[in-house]
Amino acid sequence: MNCLDLILVIITKGEKIMENKNYSTTFLVDQTPDKVFVAINNVRGWWSQEIDGDTDKPGAVYTYHYKDSHICKFKITEFVPGKKVVWHVLANYFNFTKDKTEWKNTDVVFEISRKKDKTEVRFTHAGLVPAYECYEACSNAWGLFINGSLHDLITTGKGNPLPWEETSDKVSEMSKNNFTTSFVVDKSPDEVFSAVNNVRGWWSEEIEGGTNKPGDVFKFHHLDVHNSTHQITEFVPGKKIVWHTVDSRLNFIKDKTEWNGTDVIFEISNKDGMTELRFTHIGLNPKVECYGACSEGWSFYINESLKNLIIIGKGQPNRKEKELESKKR
Repeated sequence: MNCLDLILVIITKGEKIMENKNYSTTFLVDQTPDKVFVAINNVRGWWSQEIDGDTDKPGAVYTYHYKDSHICKFKITEFVPGKKVVWHVLANYFNFTKDKTEWKNTDVVFEISRKKDKTEVRFTHAGLVPAYECYEACSNAWGLFINGSLHDLITTGKGNPLPWEETSDKVSEMSKNNFTTSFVVDKSPDEVFSAVNNVRGWWSEEIEGGTNKPGDVFKFHHLDVHNSTHQITEFVPGKKIVWHTVDSRLNFIKDKTEWNGTDVIFEISNKDGMTELRFTHIGLNPKVECYGACSEGWSFYINESLKNLIIIGKGQPNRKEKELESKKR
């Protein structure tokens, strides 16, 4: 998936956007703006329990930290009940980037609005741009906490703020080894397993071949931009699915076969009475050219489209090419 592919997804789905190159993502919930506002300000309930200071009143200053890897101080500069919250970054320290103050003077913005009978949460980290060394790791982490943990806190009353040791491991895994992301839903493992195998319901309507039994081989394609063939090599009902990429052609990068030999893994497990889905694309790491575009694409399809298919029965897969062409006319 390249930038053009991602733009098409953004236009047709309207769920995740990059505004002025700042990292931004959105989601819709049934809860009221006031309930959403309360959940956002319960930062320990969805981001980290390692927060020092108040997080729920205008002018409050608090610090978030993980040992000596990331220390960040925020000030709440806007606080409009039911509508908006802004955190201004007063100071920041990363021990894994050249410019250790990269987040300093950026703003973390939460905007809440009504969309018909739903409430939209728009998250933007103004100043977190692709030019930053930490962009990939930080945007992946925000995607995990916003689309996963905060969404869950709002919809189920329980977020997934991880102990810093575990959070650090997840960010490290995403940024250095393989792309991975996860979410928790109030559905059974069997329901999650069924939704994952309904690939046309969350990834693309342009899937050719079977996708719901061991040994199945199927093809994904989008215009002449991305073509890949996958074989289901593991299929454990309610627990695990693995797709092995037999062949791929990504027409927007130098090595068009970058996905060849990689594995796409879906792991399903019980977690405190809920069901966790962990997605990992083994072989998709920052060293490969398509990492930025492909990880952004997977973040949308997994954390938004697949999750919505599981929760409400309707995902946001790529539409058939004929429909896209007719819409352009």
